[in-house]
Amino acid sequence: MNARGTEHRMESGADSHIVLPLCFIIFFSVLNGVMFNVAVPSVKEEFHLLPSVVSWVVTGYIVVFALGSMLYGKLADSFAVRDLITLGLVLFNVGSMIGLLSHNYAMLLVGRLTQAAGASSIPALAMITATRYFPASRKGAVLGAIASTVALSSAVGPIIGGFIAGAFHWRYIFLPTLCTLLMVPVLRRMLPADRPEVKPFDLTGALLLGATATLVLMFVTRVQWLLLAISIVMLALFVLRTKHAASPFIDPALFRNAPYRNTVLTTFLCTGTFFGTIFMVPIMLRDLHGLDATHIGLIMSPGALSAVVMGTIGGRLSDRIGARSTVFAGMAMLFAGYLILSTVCGMRPLVISISLVACFSGFSFLQPSFPHAVSSELPRHQLGIGMGIYNLFFFLSGGFSGALIGRLLDFHRVGFHINPLIANSEAWLYSNIFIMLAGSIVIASAIFFHTFSRASALER
Repeated sequence: MNARGTEHRMESGADSHIVLPLCFIIFFSVLNGVMFNVAVPSVKEEFHLLPSVVSWVVTGYIVVFALGSMLYGKLADSFAVRDLITLGLVLFNVGSMIGLLSHNYAMLLVGRLTQAAGASSIPALAMITATRYFPASRKGAVLGAIASTVALSSAVGPIIGGFIAGAFHWRYIFLPTLCTLLMVPVLRRMLPADRPEVKPFDLTGALLLGATATLVLMFVTRVQWLLLAISIVMLALFVLRTKHAASPFIDPALFRNAPYRNTVLTTFLCTGTFFGTIFMVPIMLRDLHGLDATHIGLIMSPGALSAVVMGTIGGRLSDRIGARSTVFAGMAMLFAGYLILSTVCGMRPLVISISLVACFSGFSFLQPSFPHAVSSELPRHQLGIGMGIYNLFFFLSGGFSGALIGRLLDFHRVGFHINPLIANSEAWLYSNIFIMLAGSIVIASAIFFHTFSRASALER
């Protein structure tokens, strides 16, 4: 069957079974990243590394993953998705084999970076599959299934990783991901063999943007101001290149698209608050309540498990009532969750556990709704690079918020509190940060509301 016929089958729902293999590979790609974080202390001890050196096994993965998710999106405008995802899965499994067989840190790092080069294709191309090959009436449900899979994998990842590293050896954490290679023939059969028009590739622009993003990620993880200064220079060169290149890496019209641009900005603000919360809450539970890693995981697990259910609900709601309305619902839940946590952060851990459900639920509403809203604002020929830029900002938000909150926590104690209901002075700093996160949601909501209320007025 030709490409047009295959694509028509997918849009009519006959090939909706592709969601299952997509969720399968997404589960293991997320699981890989989450599991390995548990093994970092063991790697440090085995190879006798300094913390700044061993951190590159995580930081390097994030840098390559963020850049790869953008690059695969750009390539999807010129090459068949099924060919790109085949390449990604092969690289992912080659990296897993290198990591499994690694006998020194250099070999391990090569394995992790190769994994990231392949794994970054999975969420990027899964989103493009959902937004390109499924009609608007079913797009949210597919993205909701993806969001629920991410939540489930994130919830069980530390448990599985801790068991493998404790019962066997940290190298065996690479073993489960090898099963994703089984999905290559399945996905090649089910994905359409479309052949988009091959467009000129602006390598100079790609390298400048890649350098900018890499330096920004390195800055937020290492907080070296020279890196920020160089990243600004790289960004300026990228802008000049974009203005003067015949076929720039990113079409300037993409950033002149206000609904798209502001939705990406809203995503950055909202997802950054959630990633920052996930980073801060374990520290807070250890600092204020003296909990160990096992009990911290138990406290956070109800929220993570609730996201599995709420991600599916959020995706279906975005189909029924629209992605914009679902985004507002998710932001409202996040805002309420941060206000509640600001009030209860000094109370019993069980109260905190229940309060976290609102945050996880809000994020699980946003996770399928934002890409749905973003893709709806893009013409088909810009869908690949548009979703690639979206993914880049999505992952950047996590690194930026973690670094910022880490710096705020360095103050340890504060002499004032914003929330008048907080009586425990030990919890003042955490309470104030939760208020700041709630404020970020207010700003994001204002940007999102202004953008689409203006767009609606212009449409009328």
